[in-house]
Amino acid sequence: MTRDPVTGTFSGNRGLQIEEPLIFEQDAPGRTGVDLPEPPKIKSRLGGLARKGAIGLPGLSEPQVVRHYTRLSQKNYAIDMGLYPLGSCTMKHNPRLNEKMVRLPGLADLHPLQPVKTVQGALELIDKLAHWLKTLTGMPAVALSPGAGAHGELCGIMAIRAAHEAKGEGHRKRILVPESAHGTNPATAAGVGYAVDPIPANDRGRVDLAALKAKLGADVAGIMITNPNTCGLFENDIMEIADAIHGVGGYFYGDGANFNAIVGRVRPGDLGVDCMHINLHKTFSTPHGGGGPGAGPVVLSAALAPFAPLPYVVHGPNGFDLVERNDHAQATGQAFGRLKSFHGQMGMFVRALAYMMSHGGDGLRQVANDAVLNANYLMASLKDDMTPAFEGPCMHEALFDDDFLKGTDVSTLDIAKAMIDEGYHPMTMYFPLVVHGALLIEPTETESRDSLDQFIAVMKGLARRAKSGDTGYFHAAPTLTPRRRLDETAAARKPVLRWKPSPITGEAAE
Repeated sequence: MTRDPVTGTFSGNRGLQIEEPLIFEQDAPGRTGVDLPEPPKIKSRLGGLARKGAIGLPGLSEPQVVRHYTRLSQKNYAIDMGLYPLGSCTMKHNPRLNEKMVRLPGLADLHPLQPVKTVQGALELIDKLAHWLKTLTGMPAVALSPGAGAHGELCGIMAIRAAHEAKGEGHRKRILVPESAHGTNPATAAGVGYAVDPIPANDRGRVDLAALKAKLGADVAGIMITNPNTCGLFENDIMEIADAIHGVGGYFYGDGANFNAIVGRVRPGDLGVDCMHINLHKTFSTPHGGGGPGAGPVVLSAALAPFAPLPYVVHGPNGFDLVERNDHAQATGQAFGRLKSFHGQMGMFVRALAYMMSHGGDGLRQVANDAVLNANYLMASLKDDMTPAFEGPCMHEALFDDDFLKGTDVSTLDIAKAMIDEGYHPMTMYFPLVVHGALLIEPTETESRDSLDQFIAVMKGLARRAKSGDTGYFHAAPTLTPRRRLDETAAARKPVLRWKPSPITGEAAE
């Protein structure tokens, strides 16, 4: 047996990083982890549709399956392992109390088609969550059914369109969107049929107010702004922007993806926002990422409240009920229908309310305080070794450009790859697009000073190593991972999305 040329070990393993074939390559025909009884002899009703060939699943023992997926799980970075600096997504610790609450009998086993009288507790929970969201945002109404942030955007923009059409102003066909916006903002506006008109940023990283006012007109339906914005900065002119939009008859859509930076401190309704989605799976603790379920409730101003989608919860003399029809809204053209089946994602509702109630109003305010404090501590500590994109304090995330790497032949991508070897998930790279070579770092409210100091020391070390001329180290990174650096261009253009055996050797064809 010879040593592996990369690892230097006979097994190819690197300590506890176990090297193993793909699960399909471990196939042993006839091997199985379960014993199933012989199926009864019954007449098949499949006719000529009965399968004649093998299914193609690998033959594996139970220990093989358990070990394979355990090893895969240990190759993943997780918020339970360390600081997660990904920006613009408010990744955070998710209290285990919330997970206990969502698994309680009577909540975890609800069925959406149960009679309303059997789910009074669940409807009360939804109603209480709605109250919290309206109180925190200063808005009189909320639609809870949207399934995620982008779905919430769709809800808000459809409400804006319905409001204009109800006033006979269907001619309004433009939505203004800052160039630093989340990509879903222009996509949503375009998807609803609007023309997207971009607004540039000024040299302070905020909306260029003069450029905005120059684009106002009778055909403007509204504006979509994230505040704090994707540069991690508070839009100081937000109320003047709202007044300008309202002055031409448009509506103000607020993207609430960064609500954790202002929750408990600022109410968007007081700033002139007409509707705003809130990512429960970001601001209010549900595990985020991995393509799992989300929730993007939309709070609405008095002007847009009549155009909220169905269904919604009401509390009457006979308890709680779900309003499934609104004949008046339908007759007057105010209703645009449902956004999804049933009422929303109950698991998200339970976790969010548990988070809110365990923190209380003062605790949620502290969340915003700590998120902003941590980001500014990180910014102040790194500004001498890295280059902040904009002067002055930030909100919940610190944004750097790649000026500190000029003349080094080291890129933002190289820094990110080297961070992996240091045991950190990379920060958000190359976003927002208004900053060249952007490094967007969000420490969140969860991290202690000790964990921030460790992260800061690593980033300082990487920045200084890049400036020292050690380009070979960065171009090779990561070297301590189960797989090395990929050809990312080829992986994006020619992805291998399924495994298939070679007809000659039986091994992987690609």
